Amino acid sequence: MRDQLTALAQQMLDKGIRLEEAHREFERIFIQRALAKCDFNVCRAAEMIGMHRNTLSRKIAAYRIRKSA
Repeated sequence: MRDQLTALAQQMLDKGIRLEEAHREFERIFIQRALAKCDFNVCRAAEMIGMHRNTLSRKIAAYRIRKSA
């Protein structure tokens, strides 16, 4: 996994992607995947990723994450 992350970081740097943008995108995708794995159960997803459910709820709203049909 470390090699994959290293390669990804290099690709992002080569494309001029800034750390803040990379962090936001990673966090959004990470949260989406956790929610999908927990069938959008916010409490279970929050526990899975080690985040308080209120914090996760705020991030879901900020990233405008919706449950897919």
